[in-house]
Amino acid sequence: MEFTFDLATPTDDPAIRRLLANNPIPSRVTVTYEREPDYFLGCATMGHFCQVLVARHRPSNEVAAVATRTTRPLFVNGQIEEVGYIGQLRVDERFRGRWLVSGGFRYFHQLHADGRVAGYITTIIEGNTEAQGILVERARRHFPVYREIDRLCTLAIILRKSARLASCVLRHQSASRLTPHAPRTTHHVTPASPADLPAIVSFLHQHGSTKQFFPVFSEADFTTSVTTLDFRVEDFVVARQNGQIIGVMGLWDQSRYKQTIVRAYHGSLRWLRPFYNGWLRLRGAKPLPPPGQPIHFAYASFICVAQNNPDTFGILLRYVYNLAVARGYAYLMVGLSTRDPLLDVARSYAHIPYYSRLYTVCWPDDLRFHEKLDQRIPYVEIATL
Repeated sequence: MEFTFDLATPTDDPAIRRLLANNPIPSRVTVTYEREPDYFLGCATMGHFCQVLVARHRPSNEVAAVATRTTRPLFVNGQIEEVGYIGQLRVDERFRGRWLVSGGFRYFHQLHADGRVAGYITTIIEGNTEAQGILVERARRHFPVYREIDRLCTLAIILRKSARLASCVLRHQSASRLTPHAPRTTHHVTPASPADLPAIVSFLHQHGSTKQFFPVFSEADFTTSVTTLDFRVEDFVVARQNGQIIGVMGLWDQSRYKQTIVRAYHGSLRWLRPFYNGWLRLRGAKPLPPPGQPIHFAYASFICVAQNNPDTFGILLRYVYNLAVARGYAYLMVGLSTRDPLLDVARSYAHIPYYSRLYTVCWPDDLRFHEKLDQRIPYVEIATL
């Protein structure tokens, strides 16, 4: 009875933001994932329905932990289905190891009884042995079942000053090993306009359905909804061939309501940072930020390519890369499954890789959501996690 569990209200916002800022994620570069100036401002990007769960420490009335339960329509086996996501789990280090997770899952199970979804997906960063042990390897009987379905790779592509965006008409010789003698093709690559939105949404539906968990978007999501907060239709880049859309990608900056703050550098990086920063400057890249400062990045989002063609993806990525450079970002974040052939194209850029594991989460008495999944390559929109 040391803790109570309930849904957060706007009055909890300062306490939640304080919890995020005071509990960094340890690594070679220790960071905090923050939500200034309003935690709830970024919740809408995670799903159309969002519940923020908090654990309160009874003696002090402090917020000891926070997590989110969100739902949104995704493509599952090519069909539209409402799917849940469990994320943003943070526990204040002062209260860890006190049965918080057990109590939290009991409360979570009560919320799940609303029947909104059959199952959930979630990710665990590789190297987070504590979460891996509690949730997967040594899960208690009343916990939901975590089943790994894929490995995800997020690349922080290092942006370097490059030539200005030149022509919107790019000639590209196919580099595919399967078609080494393919003829040259002409791709028209342009930023989108509001008039393009119906065709873009139609394209996302048609070709996004080939990927497992690709998000389902409507035109309203890009116009009147806060689901894509701070993303404009003009932030889409569209590739066409013979007048037909063959690929789209967006550049999404969420820094107004989500920040990754560097707290400390460790190991050799701590004393090598000045030399590394000098090398970055010589290469036309931005230096690593000092402790206390944010990492300036944007997401390559809504990645959708007809037939999952690596050549089309490469052209779009080149254009978005240059666009990110022109807007002054230090990194471009690209997230793909390690099974996705598009990943090899993104890896050709200088980058820092981060890996995580993708899981389905179902309650033990109903595992149908996991068991019905086919072998499609997943696509998880990392900007919405």
